[in-house]
Amino acid sequence: MPIIKVEGKTAETVASLLLKIEAIKLSTRKPFTWASGWKSPIYCDNRLSLSYPEIRNSIKEGLIHAIRENYGAVEAIAGVATAGIAQGALVADAMNLPFAYVRPKPKDHGMENLIEGRITKGQKVVVVEDLISTGGSSLKAVQALRNAGAHVLGMVSIFTYGFDVATSNFYNEDVSLVSLSDYNHLLSCALQQQYINEEELASLKAWRYDPSKWTV
Repeated sequence: MPIIKVEGKTAETVASLLLKIEAIKLSTRKPFTWASGWKSPIYCDNRLSLSYPEIRNSIKEGLIHAIRENYGAVEAIAGVATAGIAQGALVADAMNLPFAYVRPKPKDHGMENLIEGRITKGQKVVVVEDLISTGGSSLKAVQALRNAGAHVLGMVSIFTYGFDVATSNFYNEDVSLVSLSDYNHLLSCALQQQYINEEELASLKAWRYDPSKWTV
Protein backbone atom coordinates (compact mmCIF):
# COMPACT_ATOMS: atom_id res chain seq x y z
CA MET A 1 0.00 0.00 0.00
CA PRO A 2 1.57 3.33 -1.03
CA ILE A 3 2.01 6.17 1.46
CA ILE A 4 0.57 9.63 0.74
CA LYS A 5 1.67 12.17 3.30
CA VAL A 6 2.98 15.65 4.07
CA GLU A 7 6.15 16.23 6.06
CA GLY A 8 4.82 17.76 9.26
CA LYS A 9 8.20 19.24 10.28
CA THR A 10 8.55 21.28 7.11
CA ALA A 11 4.97 22.01 6.03
CA GLU A 12 4.45 25.40 7.70
CA THR A 13 8.03 26.55 7.09
CA VAL A 14 7.94 25.77 3.38
CA ALA A 15 4.49 27.34 2.98
CA SER A 16 5.73 30.51 4.69
CA LEU A 17 8.82 30.69 2.49
CA LEU A 18 6.83 30.25 -0.71
CA LEU A 19 4.40 32.99 0.33
CA LYS A 20 7.29 35.28 1.28
CA ILE A 21 8.83 35.24 -2.19
CA GLU A 22 5.42 35.14 -3.93
CA ALA A 23 6.10 31.74 -5.43
CA ILE A 24 2.54 31.14 -4.29
CA LYS A 25 -0.05 33.87 -4.83
CA LEU A 26 -3.60 33.87 -3.49
CA SER A 27 -6.34 35.98 -5.06
CA THR A 28 -10.03 35.20 -4.58
CA ARG A 29 -11.25 38.39 -6.27
CA LYS A 30 -9.10 38.17 -9.40
CA PRO A 31 -8.57 34.42 -9.90
CA PHE A 32 -6.04 32.84 -12.20
CA THR A 33 -6.92 30.59 -15.13
CA TRP A 34 -5.20 27.21 -15.33
CA ALA A 35 -4.42 25.40 -18.56
CA SER A 36 -7.33 23.08 -17.77
CA GLY A 37 -9.68 26.08 -17.88
CA TRP A 38 -10.30 26.02 -14.14
CA LYS A 39 -10.61 29.37 -12.40
CA SER A 40 -8.28 29.25 -9.44
CA PRO A 41 -7.63 31.59 -6.50
CA ILE A 42 -4.08 30.21 -6.21
CA TYR A 43 -1.08 30.35 -8.50
CA CYS A 44 2.02 28.34 -7.66
CA ASP A 45 5.45 28.78 -9.29
CA ASN A 46 7.97 27.09 -7.02
CA ARG A 47 10.74 27.67 -9.59
CA LEU A 48 11.07 31.15 -8.10
CA SER A 49 12.68 29.52 -5.06
CA LEU A 50 15.73 28.74 -7.21
CA SER A 51 16.54 32.45 -7.28
CA TYR A 52 16.84 32.63 -3.47
CA PRO A 53 19.85 30.61 -2.24
CA GLU A 54 18.72 30.29 1.38
CA ILE A 55 15.22 29.18 0.41
CA ARG A 56 16.55 26.95 -2.36
CA ASN A 57 18.83 25.22 0.14
CA SER A 58 16.05 24.89 2.70
CA ILE A 59 13.82 23.16 0.16
CA LYS A 60 16.71 20.97 -1.01
CA GLU A 61 17.44 19.85 2.55
CA GLY A 62 13.74 19.17 3.11
CA LEU A 63 13.58 16.95 0.03
CA ILE A 64 16.75 15.12 1.07
CA HIS A 65 15.34 14.49 4.54
CA ALA A 66 12.08 13.19 3.05
CA ILE A 67 14.00 10.81 0.78
CA ARG A 68 16.25 9.50 3.55
CA GLU A 69 13.34 9.04 5.94
CA ASN A 70 11.02 7.31 3.48
CA TYR A 71 13.14 5.84 0.69
CA GLY A 72 16.41 4.88 2.32
CA ALA A 73 17.34 2.34 -0.36
CA VAL A 74 17.48 5.02 -3.10
CA GLU A 75 20.14 4.53 -5.78
CA ALA A 76 19.26 7.34 -8.22
CA ILE A 77 17.18 10.51 -8.50
CA ALA A 78 14.92 11.37 -11.43
CA GLY A 79 13.40 14.81 -12.02
CA VAL A 80 10.13 15.46 -13.82
CA ALA A 81 10.57 17.99 -16.65
CA THR A 82 10.68 20.81 -16.50
CA ALA A 83 10.20 22.16 -12.98
CA GLY A 84 11.53 19.04 -11.26
CA ILE A 85 14.83 19.04 -13.15
CA ALA A 86 16.66 21.72 -11.17
CA GLN A 87 15.36 20.51 -7.79
CA GLY A 88 16.20 16.91 -8.64
CA ALA A 89 19.70 17.80 -9.80
CA LEU A 90 20.38 19.74 -6.60
CA VAL A 91 19.21 16.80 -4.49
CA ALA A 92 21.16 14.23 -6.50
CA ASP A 93 24.33 16.31 -6.25
CA ALA A 94 24.01 16.75 -2.49
CA MET A 95 23.35 13.02 -2.03
CA ASN A 96 26.08 12.04 -4.50
CA LEU A 97 23.63 9.98 -6.55
CA PRO A 98 23.11 9.53 -10.31
CA PHE A 99 20.56 11.86 -11.88
CA ALA A 100 18.25 11.65 -14.87
CA TYR A 101 15.12 13.45 -15.93
CA VAL A 102 11.95 12.46 -17.73
CA ARG A 103 10.54 14.46 -20.62
CA PRO A 104 6.76 14.88 -21.09
CA LYS A 105 7.21 13.28 -24.52
CA PRO A 106 10.16 11.86 -26.50
CA LYS A 107 12.42 14.21 -28.42
CA ASP A 108 11.45 14.49 -32.08
CA HIS A 109 15.04 14.14 -33.29
CA GLY A 110 18.32 12.37 -32.53
CA MET A 111 17.88 9.40 -30.20
CA GLU A 112 14.26 10.43 -29.50
CA ASN A 113 14.88 10.04 -25.77
CA LEU A 114 12.07 10.15 -23.25
CA ILE A 115 14.49 9.77 -20.36
CA GLU A 116 17.63 11.93 -20.38
CA GLY A 117 20.47 10.35 -18.44
CA ARG A 118 21.13 6.70 -17.66
CA ILE A 119 18.68 4.51 -15.78
CA THR A 120 19.65 0.86 -15.34
CA LYS A 121 17.35 -2.12 -14.99
CA GLY A 122 16.34 -2.68 -11.37
CA GLN A 123 17.81 0.63 -10.20
CA LYS A 124 15.97 2.02 -7.16
CA VAL A 125 14.80 5.49 -8.14
CA VAL A 126 13.08 8.34 -6.29
CA VAL A 127 11.26 10.87 -8.45
CA VAL A 128 11.49 14.57 -7.59
CA GLU A 129 8.56 16.79 -8.57
CA ASP A 130 7.90 20.48 -8.07
CA LEU A 131 4.10 20.57 -7.70
CA ILE A 132 1.31 17.99 -7.56
CA SER A 133 -2.14 18.91 -8.84
CA THR A 134 -3.97 15.88 -10.26
CA GLY A 135 -0.73 13.91 -10.50
CA GLY A 136 -1.22 13.04 -14.15
CA SER A 137 2.08 14.28 -15.60
CA SER A 138 4.03 13.11 -12.56
CA LEU A 139 2.68 9.58 -12.84
CA LYS A 140 3.46 9.48 -16.56
CA ALA A 141 7.09 10.05 -15.59
CA VAL A 142 6.89 7.16 -13.14
CA GLN A 143 5.49 4.91 -15.86
CA ALA A 144 8.29 5.90 -18.24
CA LEU A 145 10.88 4.97 -15.61
CA ARG A 146 9.16 1.66 -14.92
CA ASN A 147 9.07 0.94 -18.64
CA ALA A 148 12.82 1.55 -18.69
CA GLY A 149 13.27 -1.11 -16.00
CA ALA A 150 13.64 1.14 -12.95
CA HIS A 151 12.23 0.23 -9.56
CA VAL A 152 10.49 3.44 -8.50
CA LEU A 153 10.51 3.67 -4.70
CA GLY A 154 8.26 6.73 -4.69
CA MET A 155 8.08 10.46 -5.26
CA VAL A 156 8.83 13.62 -3.28
CA SER A 157 7.41 17.05 -4.10
CA ILE A 158 7.68 20.58 -2.79
CA PHE A 159 3.94 21.25 -2.70
CA THR A 160 0.66 19.46 -3.29
CA TYR A 161 -2.88 20.79 -3.53
CA GLY A 162 -4.07 17.57 -1.92
CA PHE A 163 -6.88 16.93 -4.38
CA ASP A 164 -8.80 13.70 -3.85
CA VAL A 165 -8.28 12.84 -7.51
CA ALA A 166 -4.51 13.01 -7.03
CA THR A 167 -4.66 10.71 -4.03
CA SER A 168 -6.75 8.24 -6.03
CA ASN A 169 -4.37 8.43 -8.99
CA PHE A 170 -1.32 7.72 -6.85
CA TYR A 171 -3.04 4.80 -5.11
CA ASN A 172 -4.22 3.38 -8.42
CA GLU A 173 -0.69 3.49 -9.81
CA ASP A 174 0.80 2.14 -6.54
CA VAL A 175 3.10 5.14 -6.10
CA SER A 176 4.02 6.67 -2.75
CA LEU A 177 4.16 10.47 -2.41
CA VAL A 178 5.76 12.60 0.28
CA SER A 179 5.30 16.38 -0.01
CA LEU A 180 7.05 19.11 1.94
CA SER A 181 3.90 21.23 2.22
CA ASP A 182 0.29 21.32 1.10
CA TYR A 183 -2.76 23.50 0.63
CA ASN A 184 -4.10 23.14 4.17
CA HIS A 185 -0.84 24.26 5.77
CA LEU A 186 -0.61 27.10 3.26
CA LEU A 187 -4.04 28.45 4.22
CA SER A 188 -3.24 28.23 7.91
CA CYS A 189 0.02 30.09 7.36
CA ALA A 190 -1.59 32.73 5.13
CA LEU A 191 -4.28 33.44 7.73
CA GLN A 192 -1.73 33.74 10.56
CA GLN A 193 0.29 36.20 8.50
CA GLN A 194 -2.87 38.17 7.60
CA TYR A 195 -2.20 37.48 3.94
CA ILE A 196 -5.88 36.51 3.76
CA ASN A 197 -8.94 37.16 5.93
CA GLU A 198 -11.67 34.82 7.15
CA GLU A 199 -13.96 35.55 4.18
CA GLU A 200 -11.17 34.76 1.72
CA LEU A 201 -10.31 31.64 3.72
CA ALA A 202 -13.86 30.33 3.25
CA SER A 203 -13.66 30.90 -0.51
CA LEU A 204 -10.23 29.25 -0.72
CA LYS A 205 -11.51 26.21 1.14
CA ALA A 206 -14.52 25.98 -1.17
CA TRP A 207 -12.21 25.97 -4.20
CA ARG A 208 -10.16 23.17 -2.69
CA TYR A 209 -13.20 20.91 -2.33
CA ASP A 210 -14.64 21.50 -5.81
CA PRO A 211 -12.21 23.44 -8.05
CA SER A 212 -14.05 22.70 -11.30
CA LYS A 213 -17.21 24.47 -10.11
CA TRP A 214 -15.68 27.23 -7.98
CA THR A 215 -16.61 30.82 -8.85
CA VAL A 216 -15.59 34.20 -7.49
